[in-house]
Amino acid sequence: MDEIDGADQGTVLHADLDSFYAAVEQRDHPELRGRPVIVGGGVVLAASYEARARGVKGAMGGRQAMRLCPDAVVVPPRMDVYLQASRDVFAEFADTTPLVEGISVDEAFLEVGGLRKIRGTPASIATELRSRVRARVGLPISVGVARTKHLAKVASAMAKPDGLLVVPLSTERTFLLALPVERLWGVGPVTSAALHEARIRTVGDVAELQPAELSRIVGGAAGRHLHALATGHDPRLVAAGFSSPAPRRHSMGSQHAMGRGPHTPADVDAVLIGLVDRVTRRMRAADRTGATVTVGLRFADFSRSTTSHTLPRPTAHTSTILSTAQALLRRRVDDVEQRGLTLVSVSVGGLDRQPAQLALPLEADSGPELDDAVDAVREKFGKKALQRAVQVNRPDHLEAIHLGE
Repeated sequence: MDEIDGADQGTVLHADLDSFYAAVEQRDHPELRGRPVIVGGGVVLAASYEARARGVKGAMGGRQAMRLCPDAVVVPPRMDVYLQASRDVFAEFADTTPLVEGISVDEAFLEVGGLRKIRGTPASIATELRSRVRARVGLPISVGVARTKHLAKVASAMAKPDGLLVVPLSTERTFLLALPVERLWGVGPVTSAALHEARIRTVGDVAELQPAELSRIVGGAAGRHLHALATGHDPRLVAAGFSSPAPRRHSMGSQHAMGRGPHTPADVDAVLIGLVDRVTRRMRAADRTGATVTVGLRFADFSRSTTSHTLPRPTAHTSTILSTAQALLRRRVDDVEQRGLTLVSVSVGGLDRQPAQLALPLEADSGPELDDAVDAVREKFGKKALQRAVQVNRPDHLEAIHLGE
């Protein structure tokens, strides 16, 4: 890549692991390499590129995925292994530059502008990073190099799988304007449909409009945002730490695919307890409390149900949220028995940084001190160091999917 003049290169790298969970499985199980792999059963958590080529996508129902790719190998998720792989990759990022902004467990921005004299051009740094991740962690990673975070992210997506794409400063406008509108950061199916209806199909079409015209099509804030990106304006700098490219959500949740039934009430209750434990632990780690508890169900006929209850005070107290979730589940017990159950989800909304308040009556053996003690033990010895009695010896072949804040 060094045939591109170093002075013509931006200094922002976007590094993105390729089909992360599936790639880890193929790394650890050589017999899976080159074969379509699906991680997860009831819900697809990740699909290898071989499975993606057959139409399998993340969050797709397992039954639909197997219809599209009947020869796929389905493997249960191993979240602990994936998290360790993520830590190993981020260690390589940190060895590259102190300015690393994590977006998720499998992607990050890196600023390498101050490393030219000691590490070479941004393109050579990206090439070296990809080689180290492959050699030391055993995973493929795609990297985009550009002047802005937006362009670097677009470049890494276009470099997939296992590639490197540098957007020279001298040609970035030509590169950007020719892209389909779907490449703009923040354009999903709804926005894409609205733009296409207005006969706007390329980034160049967006750039030709005035912000006010675009806002009439997609809304005020979205119109201004898309116009700025289409005209190359992205002032965001790479900030060391961990962030999200999306607006902050106001809930935390987790869901669990049950697989084929039948499932006893005790089975469902054990799953619900595990979900509440995960969600409240994450809330306390983030110093958040919430007031609205929501339980979602997906039945065997693919229909869904969602029920919610708002507590009088925000809390991160496990017992309070669990008792609320169990009460919500009891409202649908007849539906569960009659229609079967394939997925359970729990979320807590209305998150804030307020101090937690316990709902009355207080239980002497389940206050915040107990939550803190359980969190401390799991932090030191692992999340399975302490389990509730109802969860002992129960299979947990499908790990929960975390629905981020």
